[in-house]
Amino acid sequence: MAPPPLSTDQPSRKSQLPPPTPSPLTSTSSTNTSAGVTSHHHHHHPSVHSLYPIFGPSHLSDNFIHAFSGATAGLVSGVITCPLDVIKTKLQAQGGFRRHDVSGRGGHYNGFTGTAKMIWKEEGVKGMYRGLGPIILGYLPTWAVYFTVYERCKRWLGHEEPKQQWLTHILSAMIAGGSSTICTNPIWVIKTRLMSQASYSDYNDPTHTGPRPPWHYKSTIDAARKMYLHEGLGAFYSGLGPALLGLTHVAVQFPLYEQFKKVFVRREANHFASGKNPGERGEVDFLGILAASVLSKICASSATYPHEVLRTRLQTQFRPNGKTASGGTTAAAAPRYAGIVRTARTVYLEEGWRAFYAGMGTNMIRALPASAMTLLTYEMCKFLLKIHFLGGMGVKGDEWMWLS
Repeated sequence: MAPPPLSTDQPSRKSQLPPPTPSPLTSTSSTNTSAGVTSHHHHHHPSVHSLYPIFGPSHLSDNFIHAFSGATAGLVSGVITCPLDVIKTKLQAQGGFRRHDVSGRGGHYNGFTGTAKMIWKEEGVKGMYRGLGPIILGYLPTWAVYFTVYERCKRWLGHEEPKQQWLTHILSAMIAGGSSTICTNPIWVIKTRLMSQASYSDYNDPTHTGPRPPWHYKSTIDAARKMYLHEGLGAFYSGLGPALLGLTHVAVQFPLYEQFKKVFVRREANHFASGKNPGERGEVDFLGILAASVLSKICASSATYPHEVLRTRLQTQFRPNGKTASGGTTAAAAPRYAGIVRTARTVYLEEGWRAFYAGMGTNMIRALPASAMTLLTYEMCKFLLKIHFLGGMGVKGDEWMWLS
């Protein structure tokens, strides 16, 4: 029902209010009119909402907050840990570039320190940041899709089954992981190709003894163009099977993260529930979310690491579509790796079981700070958006820690 109209016999509420007092964000100027009356003009500086309408309260839905926070967190983490990602990818992929009759032992890249020294010697700083372009392009949509779907599924499944929180977290993580993997797999294939390739000089040096993929890309766009030209659209979804198998990773990590977070930040939630002012609760242990993210990542990575090796081998396998530059066709050789089972069997027969854990130490060095940084940045960014643009609406008890 519409509200009744204001009566014309009574002054409106607006007319009863005192004139506004200039604030630090308001400048006042005076001008003299022809009648001798001085008029004051208040010049308001543009607010954040007017400069960036997307951050207005009407636009800041829960989905946007989770998407923006997740994308920001993933981007920051990916850029900082890029050199470690390059080292890990080199170790995972080098076995796939050897000939069938060459033993998998004693590779060109050995261990974290040896691989880092070799990359620095052959390519310098540039080699440490190969694949940075796809990282910048990929982490934004990946984490935006992931956190949006994860929070939405968690709310919906939690409403349907409020007593089965553990199952809710597992199903939400798997649905979110599958959605982001399918949407962004082409970007990660390009990233893996760029990180695993040799330098241009080594690529053209027939005496080079290290792993030498049958391609060399100059940039992200060049990689996408050559992959489509020589291998077709299927190349962009190579390794999708192991990637989806990797959903077991997020299905382990994020439910554990939720449980660890409850344990480590329970003290903050209890303070908030007691009605104390957030600023009067004293020092807060910021290691709560950090410890939760690190422990959950250790458990998940240890249990599911072999799927990453299988994914890298399939993504870095060159599978020509048989087309020649003149438009003709040639007989394409049978791929060395095909499917999860056959790839696992081939890797085991040629290189042994140790190959399934190639680069795992480096992955731990990379994944732990990356995961901690991602989740810390996500929680902090989500909290700041709610505080500065929504006035604190929707902030949960355990999120007030960021004010301390």
